[in-house]
Amino acid sequence: MALAHTLGFPSTGRERELKKALEAFCQGELDEAGLRAVGRQLRAAHWQLQHDAGIELLPVGDFAWYDQVLGHSLTFGVIPERCRPEDGKPTLHTLFAMAGGGAPGDGSPAQEMAQWFDSHCRYRVPEFSAEQRFELSWEQLFEEVDEAHALGHKVKPVLIGPLSYLWLGKAKGAAFDKLDLLEHLLPLYGQIFRRLAAQGVEWVQIDEPILVLDLPQDWKNAFERAYHLLQSEPLKKLVATYFGGLKDNLGVATSLPVDGLHVDLVRAPEQFPTLLDRLPSYKVLSLGLVNGHDVWRGDLDKALAVLRHAHERLGERLWVAPSCALNSPVEPEREDSQAAELKSWQAIAVQKCEAVALIARACDAPRAAEVRAALA
Repeated sequence: MALAHTLGFPSTGRERELKKALEAFCQGELDEAGLRAVGRQLRAAHWQLQHDAGIELLPVGDFAWYDQVLGHSLTFGVIPERCRPEDGKPTLHTLFAMAGGGAPGDGSPAQEMAQWFDSHCRYRVPEFSAEQRFELSWEQLFEEVDEAHALGHKVKPVLIGPLSYLWLGKAKGAAFDKLDLLEHLLPLYGQIFRRLAAQGVEWVQIDEPILVLDLPQDWKNAFERAYHLLQSEPLKKLVATYFGGLKDNLGVATSLPVDGLHVDLVRAPEQFPTLLDRLPSYKVLSLGLVNGHDVWRGDLDKALAVLRHAHERLGERLWVAPSCALNSPVEPEREDSQAAELKSWQAIAVQKCEAVALIARACDAPRAAEVRAALA
């Protein structure tokens, strides 16, 4: 049997609870404590949905008030001066100032918005300066771990990796190389890993989606340097890639000194044989076999055949997951006219979790018929 996990789950809620709470917060009808309470309720509900669907290792840190990159910027202290609170302690008001401009009425521009790879999602682009310093300024990740543990769940915190985070940002002011910031950013990851280990976490998911891009050689070299420095930090580390195949970066990804690698076999099934041959014998391989990018179920018989083949080679080192995080395809500005579609998407996200769990159980037994019947 393979271990069933997910890379992320939609945050909005079946009845658009998060959107409604955010609107009330922005209109002054709900305070920060009330908004945080809504977030806790949604996270608890979504963890339970995934658990009930058969997911064994639940994502924590995938919940986003606005977008996940913006949440990381707040966590890392990457806050534009125009949005920085006077006492230096960021709040949710700080996050929404970064998303929508500075203080209400002051005319400060919001952070630039960009497309999250080729998905429907958008993110607020981090702004870096040549003198950029990183500090742990937001505790939400650790709070969520405590919430999930209190509910009895086994969790896997999710972080955007240091190289992908820098790649997604933009240099402001005098020209400089963003890679020069890597040495300043890595100690913060070490600090986060140590905090998580003290909370009883075993695995952490580090998303490095830029490994599916055609990267310059200096960025490829930086992966080796960064992860060798992080190797001494606690926690088992799963590097997650998605939205494509590793192509020329396959050697870089498989050689990283981490404990596991997630790959997208929905977008790039052709990489599977080479991955099996080149994966070190100590590493877990997580196969993204259920499409997390759209609403279609895909060919589960084919997915099960691939999983069984991998199980013969890897045994207990085999995990299975959706190809990427399960995020709602409904754009925020269109939710009012597509409420029914949003409800349907959460049901689809649960079905995809169920599909992952079913093929994980069936990978070492002739139960393809059960999979088809259960999802018919």
